[in-house]
Parts: sequence; C-alpha cells; structure tokens
Amino acid sequence: MAHLANANNSFLWTIVCAYYSMFYIANAILYSYGYKVGSKIAHKVTADALIVHIRNKLNKSILDQYEEVQKQALNFMNANDLVLQFDLEREKRNRVQYSTTELIKNAKAKTSLERAKRFYTEMRKLII
Repeated sequence: MAHLANANNSFLWTIVCAYYSMFYIANAILYSYGYKVGSKIAHKVTADALIVHIRNKLNKSILDQYEEVQKQALNFMNANDLVLQFDLEREKRNRVQYSTTELIKNAKAKTSLERAKRFYTEMRKLII
C-alpha cells in the first residue's frame, strides 16, 4: 500500500513540477524584459503579465514587419495557445494538489509534462 501511495504521489509531483517549470520560465522571460513579479498573487500576476507581454510583443512585430503578417499571425495564435496552456496548468495544479482523487492524477501528470516541454521550447525562442 505504501508503494501505491508513493506512485500516486509522484503523479502529483509531476504536475506540480511541470507547472512550476512553466511558472519560473515565464518569470525569467518577464524579468529579462524588465518586469519583476511581486510575491502577492504571483501566479495570477505572472499569467496576466504573460498574456499582456506576449500579445504586445507579437503585435509590435506585426506592425514592424508587415510582410510577415501570416507568419506572425500563426505565432500570435501559438502564443495565445501557450498562455492558455500556462493558465490551464496553473488551475490544474491548484485543483489536483488540493482536491483531485489519486486515480485521475496519472493522466493529468502526463498532460502537464507535455505542456511544460512545449512551453519551455517556445519560451526559449523569446530569449534567443
């Protein structure tokens, strides 16, 4: 029984670690552009700042480089998807950590890990 409890606990930790990797990457990106998120409601502030920053950055690029509008529009849709995935993970981490049964955590953990990998890959492009 202890082995099962540890296995189920690892699903929770996968979700928590996946979310926090996204959270800290997002904060690093925001910090690199001069934005420092405070300690009060930091998770929601990060999500909101990410929405504003990514949308503004992409909108500016669209205006500056009109000939690449189609490419930028695809990037904008991709950015919105990334922001949505970040917010979904934030909400899921909260829900799973505090109110989800152990049976559901395995599937949620796999989704979280895949989202974190994609988020990391896309956010690296903003730094480089």
